[in-house]
Amino acid sequence: MVHPHRTQLLGDLHAKYIIDFSQNRDSFEYFATEHFRMSGVYWGLTALHLLGRADALPAEELVAWVLACQRPGGGFGGSERHDPHLLYTLSALQILTLCDALDRVDANAVAAYIAGLQQPDGSFWGDEWGEVDTRFSYCALCALWLLDRLDAINVPAAAAYVAACKNFDGGFGCTPGNESHAGQVFTCVAALAIAGRLDLADTDLLCWWLCERQTRSGGLNGRPEKLQDVCYSWWCLSALSILGRLHWIDQAALTDFILDCQDEEGGGISDRPEDQVDVYHTFFGIAGLSLMGRPGLAPIDPTFALPVEVVQRLQARRQPRSRAAEGEQQPAAAEAQQTQQQQQQLAAVQGAS
Repeated sequence: MVHPHRTQLLGDLHAKYIIDFSQNRDSFEYFATEHFRMSGVYWGLTALHLLGRADALPAEELVAWVLACQRPGGGFGGSERHDPHLLYTLSALQILTLCDALDRVDANAVAAYIAGLQQPDGSFWGDEWGEVDTRFSYCALCALWLLDRLDAINVPAAAAYVAACKNFDGGFGCTPGNESHAGQVFTCVAALAIAGRLDLADTDLLCWWLCERQTRSGGLNGRPEKLQDVCYSWWCLSALSILGRLHWIDQAALTDFILDCQDEEGGGISDRPEDQVDVYHTFFGIAGLSLMGRPGLAPIDPTFALPVEVVQRLQARRQPRSRAAEGEQQPAAAEAQQTQQQQQQLAAVQGAS
């Protein structure tokens, strides 16, 4: 049963929580999260956009800070003093997209940095130290799509590597042979969507596995026999949405679970009811509700984890491919992906209306 003060989405309170958190630079949390602050800013800013508070944070100040985190090689660090990594490079580009300032970066330099991390088997290192994970495959493909530079990498090889991480249950792991995990499922399904290769997923088998992640509480977990957690409201639902199976779970029960994780006093959403709130779970809870078409929330694109209107704005500004004027041809995979994304975004808007 949902707490009586949490039956509605406390949008204004969540927006205030995010804004206050971003302005409190003397807290322990501010210093403890320095190494992944770029992602934290992305989570908070996107949540504000979904809540209809896109102008709540100073855009120019955010853009200047993001650009200050770019390293000479083209990649971005988690904050000013940190080395570049694919995770934070994607978050940086997502923030710039939200702030309508993507044209302030040298797209070719960032693309070259990302391309330099692709390995012969199609996988990607997260940074120069060589860790491989399907999260990084998604980061590379998503970042390059935002920059309109998918042709900088071997897209078919990237898709083939992701497919090699598929398991007997239809799920995906972080590398070939690793167990299926809902977080990895999102990154792999979204990566295949961007590559135009969703045919490589066992759709019904995978979506059945995702539906089995729903517990008696209504919440979703990431693996069998694990506790439910609000963040999987995004990791599971996004993949189900991309694959057209969002209706396969009990959305009413999941909605109640997310709402019950709200803090009705200070705002924010936690992983489970009565736990400590944080920006991470606040974003993923709001994003999950957005995917389910919650009234009052802007629709979110399940592949790019950005508001649908932001993705559409980016697409509308693209020419029929500037490189075509330079004698280059857009890869067939990128063309297929573009058509596929347009269809997904239309479905997302219709589902939220």
